[in-house]
Amino acid sequence: MTAEELTAKVQEALNEIRPFLQSDGGDISLLGIDDGTIVRVQLEGACVGCSVNQMTLKSGVEMTIKKHAPQIEQVINIEA
Repeated sequence: MTAEELTAKVQEALNEIRPFLQSDGGDISLLGIDDGTIVRVQLEGACVGCSVNQMTLKSGVEMTIKKHAPQIEQVINIEA
């Protein structure tokens, strides 16, 4: 899979989970993919400083991304 294909898969995953984040007043942006295995994202809006954002990141975002791109090993949130 090329870097472009991987980015497209990750964006597809983020688009799948974005409505759930937006329903709570938040959002998410893809910052980059390192070594084809680590996705860097930035939680936005109400997600920033939310007490459950780590759980959302692991159980929601990371799980959805891995479903679309199984080679991803980790999703990390970069704080603004």
